[in-house]
Amino acid sequence: MEEETHEVVGHGADAAVTHGGEVVGHGADAAHGSAGIPQLDFSTFPNQIFWLLIALIAIYYVLSRVALPRIAAVLAERQGTITNDLAAAEELKLKAQEAETSYNKALADARSEAQRIAAEAKAEIQSELDAAIAEADQEIAAKSAESETRIGEIRASAMTNVETVAKETAEAIVTAFGGTPDQAAVDQAVDARLKGGAA
Repeated sequence: MEEETHEVVGHGADAAVTHGGEVVGHGADAAHGSAGIPQLDFSTFPNQIFWLLIALIAIYYVLSRVALPRIAAVLAERQGTITNDLAAAEELKLKAQEAETSYNKALADARSEAQRIAAEAKAEIQSELDAAIAEADQEIAAKSAESETRIGEIRASAMTNVETVAKETAEAIVTAFGGTPDQAAVDQAVDARLKGGAA
């Protein structure tokens, strides 16, 4: 069996370690260099997996008991607000439609009432106009009748005056020629002449 010898060359942390005349490493670097990265050390995997599961369970517990209920409450509240807003908007839309319908109905009623009032006023004005025309026609007819009567009276009076003047003129002519006027003959001659002239 071969004898192994270890020799330390130098002092302190940088001392070289030899193994059978071969330099293995320098102090602390030699101790840690052979171990590698701890996370990739397969011998620590079960321990790492255990703590990973513990951490995941703790995170799940916190999320399920604290964060997720709060998020669900916020979402539910937001959904309720949205639903209420949509309901309010629908109600306002219905009210607007009802208001528009009422406005259109009131406008139609106002137009109908205005047309009715205009028709009544037109009929009343036409009735008053017809009455005024009829009254004017009656007055004109009365004035015409009165005028005709007056004209007839004037004609009769004129004929009487003409007859009187004619008789007096005839008597004056007969007297001027030195004759004696016969009243009956003068009247008969004047009457015959007036009747002939009238015919």
